[in-house]
Amino acid sequence: MLELLSRKSKTLLGVDISSTAVKLLELSLNNGKYRIENYVIRPLPANAVVEKNISDIDAVGECISQAVSMLKPGTKDAAVAVAGSAVITKIIEMNAALTDSEMENQIIVEADQYIPYPLSEVAIDFERQEAVDPNSDFVDVLLAACRKENVESRVGALEAGGLKAQVVDIEAYAMERAFGLLQDQLSTNDPQTVAILDVGATVTTLHVLLNGKTIYTREQLFGGRQLVEDVQRRFGLSALEAEAGIRRGTLPEEFEQEILAPFKDAVVQQISRSLQFFFSSSQYNDVDQIVLVGGVAAVEGLSDLVREQIATPAIVGNPFLNLSFGSKVNKTMLTNDAPALMIACGLAMRGKY
Repeated sequence: MLELLSRKSKTLLGVDISSTAVKLLELSLNNGKYRIENYVIRPLPANAVVEKNISDIDAVGECISQAVSMLKPGTKDAAVAVAGSAVITKIIEMNAALTDSEMENQIIVEADQYIPYPLSEVAIDFERQEAVDPNSDFVDVLLAACRKENVESRVGALEAGGLKAQVVDIEAYAMERAFGLLQDQLSTNDPQTVAILDVGATVTTLHVLLNGKTIYTREQLFGGRQLVEDVQRRFGLSALEAEAGIRRGTLPEEFEQEILAPFKDAVVQQISRSLQFFFSSSQYNDVDQIVLVGGVAAVEGLSDLVREQIATPAIVGNPFLNLSFGSKVNKTMLTNDAPALMIACGLAMRGKY
């Protein structure tokens, strides 16, 4: 059984492997409060990761190795995550009197009822849920299954980078964990349904949380790479030059109206479309709050446009706003990078459990 869900008590290094970059984040926990020791973001070679699947383990491992050399973390024990689209999760009902070992044996025997792959091809884990009725003879159990190749590629990349994968988590749960640090930043009092839009370079993921727990996730192919490619075409730049120009604000003045404004409109349309998919597949027809995260979230004015167009309170998520900082942290850079570090943060927090 692989530790997709199991609880850990010591500090872990959060390693988020996205389509375009590797993000390492180190947190420490003292007296119940987190402190950011340091973080590093290293760009990946083109096509090393395609739609969240690692296609070049050596290239990703080399990138992680470079990040580790820069970060000089206090631990080599790490947590990494697989994408939600790669994982099957089910709530199953089991006899509450069973031990964990007995549950494991029963799940393995009955696995073909829950998992549409041969057992030899998947890594599975389970976690008892809190009992709704303490007098019941049954308990809900969360079952998670992922194809071994998705797990092994991440474990292999971490090992190639000099780290040890202690936990392979699920992105949705890492996001949920980091969301706990945003509660006092939300625009509305005690929102029940919160839509977190993670707009990355190539994939946009919608996570819907009900009272802090994930009830829905959906990925779609759309992201910041479109903006970079538009800048490349318009101004005849390389990808690196385009990214640097966007980040530093050094592009010609026509960039704002000709390229950025239409891109922001496209982001809002994608967010609206994602929400409509959620509404059409659930009993909900509204959300109380939108939180924008991912690299695109930091685009100036985007949250205001989302708020106006979708008529829902919207903020840019920064999980580090109320945390203390280690001496190695560049606070200005962290403020810009924070929305893209949500999953890395949630993974680093995994050590709490």
